[in-house]
Formats: sequence, structure tokens, C-alpha cells
Amino acid sequence: MKALITGITGFVGSHLAEYMLDNHPRVNVCGLVRWRSPKENIEAILDKVTLHQGNLHDLPSLKSVLAKHKPDIIFHLAAQSYVDFSFIAPIDTLKTNIVGTCNLLEAVKQLKQSEGYDPVIHICSSSEVYGQVRADEIPIKEDNPLRPASPYAVSKVGEDMLALQYWLSWKIKTIRTRMFTHTGPRRGEVFVVSNFAKQIVSAEAALADPVVKVGNLDSVRTFSDVRDAVRAYWLTVQRCQPGEVYNIGGAETATIGQMLDKLLAMSTLKGIEVQVDPARLRPSDVTLQVPCVDKFYKATGWKPEIPFEETLADTLEYWRERLCESPLCLETV
Repeated sequence: MKALITGITGFVGSHLAEYMLDNHPRVNVCGLVRWRSPKENIEAILDKVTLHQGNLHDLPSLKSVLAKHKPDIIFHLAAQSYVDFSFIAPIDTLKTNIVGTCNLLEAVKQLKQSEGYDPVIHICSSSEVYGQVRADEIPIKEDNPLRPASPYAVSKVGEDMLALQYWLSWKIKTIRTRMFTHTGPRRGEVFVVSNFAKQIVSAEAALADPVVKVGNLDSVRTFSDVRDAVRAYWLTVQRCQPGEVYNIGGAETATIGQMLDKLLAMSTLKGIEVQVDPARLRPSDVTLQVPCVDKFYKATGWKPEIPFEETLADTLEYWRERLCESPLCLETV
């Protein structure tokens, strides 16, 4: 079996590649990369995966890769995934996430019509498509109204609906997942758990003042570990039905402030101050995200296994290792 990951060099893509290599050795793992894609997240497995150059913005490059290698499974994880940046660059966000996904699906459609190529395609949508839900809509089910509250969320609605349309029109075997908040080691520093962890570790190492700058701490999220998330993605392509959409989420529900309190309690430095930074407040925000995962559990039997405290501790350790490799940190030792 051959599996292609778009976004293999990213946070989730790198963990998914490691999961398959460790647990499904008969799977030939390959990834779609741009020539400038950073490889640091997959340095440890570069000799175990095959990388193919292509670009979601370029249909011929995608069709060339798929025609030559014909992966049985495609995990489509590549995206512009930073919500705040989507307010600054909405056109780029829409182009990458909607047009890029359309190019991928169109390449598969053309090859299906000409050569009978018929892979299973996991489309990574997002809980952000639900937007600001009402209290009486919790836990959120897959048929909840979509009220996207950012250009990123709009782009994910478009990607999600394109995947459905290609199933309905062409029977391209797309399976959509709406993953709720997930985090862990290697998460980009612009995302909330990782951002707070980096600020805390910077203070521990005397690289910054003992202050954590925050946005809205009252938002409620259900958190999961990325290593549980990629296990769920594998089960998605093995056990879920094409044309369907599934919520996936963890077992730990808390406000952003409660999550920060857990991180601060794990710090080696006490007395770190918390300051609200107006620049971190979004023009429109999503403050209540608690999923109903009954449909996914019924299809796969998946449950999260990694305790949230372990996720937070591993994220802190990731930043301790990263920051203590810097010259500034070495000077303070």
C-alpha cells in the first residue's frame, strides 16, 4: 500500500508519517513538498519516506505526481492553517485551501476518467467551519449549521464542500474530518498552546521577561494530542465511509485560561505574569467548541489515549530543547 501526505513537513503531517512508519511498516509513505519546504520536522525519517515535488497551486504538477506514483491513500493536510493570518491575507488563504484542494481533486478525477485511478482521499476540514455556536448546540454534531467566523473558516467550508461535491458528482472517494483543537510537540509557535509554552520556556531560560502575553482566555476548547489525532486519521481511511463527514476531538474540555494555568503550574519558574495583549484579540472569535464524536467512535472505535497533562508537558519539553539550542540560551547557562 502506498500513502501520500500533502503537508508531510508540517506539524500533523510529520506525526502522521511517523505513526505509519512505526505501526504500519508495509505502507510506503511518501509526501508532496515544495522545493522550499523546511524539512526539520521530518529530519529523523528522511531516509524512510519518499518526497515528491509539486504545488497545490499547480494542477499539472499534482497530476504528474499522482499519475506516476498512484498512491492508494491520499491524506490531504497541506493548508494555510493560521486563523489570524487569514484576516491579513484572505485571498492567499482561499487560494491555498479551496483552489489547492480543487486542483488535487481535479487531478484525481481526470486520472480516474482516463486510467481508472481511484484512491481514498482524506480531506482535513476543521471545527472552525461551525463558527460561533449557541450553548444549546453543544456538543456540536456534524449537521450543525456552519457559521464561519474567519476567512480561514470560510476556506475550510469551501474545501469541505468541494470534497462532498466531487463525491456526489464523480464518486471520488473523499472522507472529510472536522478535527477540533489538537496540539503537541512541533506545533507552530503562532498556535495558542505552543505559543504559551514557548513564552514560558523563554522566561525560564532568561531569554525574555517573566510575562506571558495572551488574548481571550475565556474561550472554551476541547483539546486532543496530535499523536492521537493522526491515529484517528489512519482509522478514518480504513473504516469510514466515502462521502461522509466526521467530527474528531479529545476528552479534555477547558477554557484557554485553564489550559494556561496548567502550563504555568508545570513551569520551573514561578511568578510568571499574565498580560492581555490587545493585538491578540481577533476581529471575530469562536469561543465555544465542544464536539460530539459519537459518529466517528461508532465507525472506528477510536478514543483519545494521551492525557492532556502529558501533551502539555511534552510541548514544554519540545520548546526547552529548541530554545536551549540557541546561542542566547547557551550564553545564559
